Amino acid sequence: MLSKYSGLQITIHWLVFLLVVVAYCAMEFRGFFPRSDRPLINMVHVSCGIAILVLMVARLLVRLKYPAPLITPKPKAMMTGLAHLGHLVITLLFIALPIVGLLMMWNRGNNWFAFGIMMPHASEANFDLVDTLKSWHVTLATLGYYVIGLHAAAALAHHYVWKDDTLRRMMPGKRR
Repeated sequence: MLSKYSGLQITIHWLVFLLVVVAYCAMEFRGFFPRSDRPLINMVHVSCGIAILVLMVARLLVRLKYPAPLITPKPKAMMTGLAHLGHLVITLLFIALPIVGLLMMWNRGNNWFAFGIMMPHASEANFDLVDTLKSWHVTLATLGYYVIGLHAAAALAHHYVWKDDTLRRMMPGKRR
């Protein structure tokens, strides 16, 4: 069995990471831009979200073909269980978050753009639903900070504390 994820899996992982950084930065730093640039910032955010959704679904499909490589040395069963739970949370979060965002944009009932293309929208706005979806979107995005932080901390702990190859399995480069 290989000691690393496939090149496709590694590419998807780091591409999702970069898109998440850009999506979060677009929202966190939009206040530094003139109000006239807000539609562009929002389009960047939405476009990243759609790309993340597509890549996360692709990642699940690729995972069916390429199983996770074994960790050396093998971690305790509890650690493996926690890792599976963590990956499940990340996967569900970064699928649900864009879906909630897309539903929010649809239900605003006005023009919105992704990838420079005008997207379809509901013929009538449903502002009560939009407010609810926005609240969920913000809550999930906030949860994302903690989940990403735990994921990164766990990868670093595997590398520096438990000294296994968990982190190296997802790093770009030659496979052994």
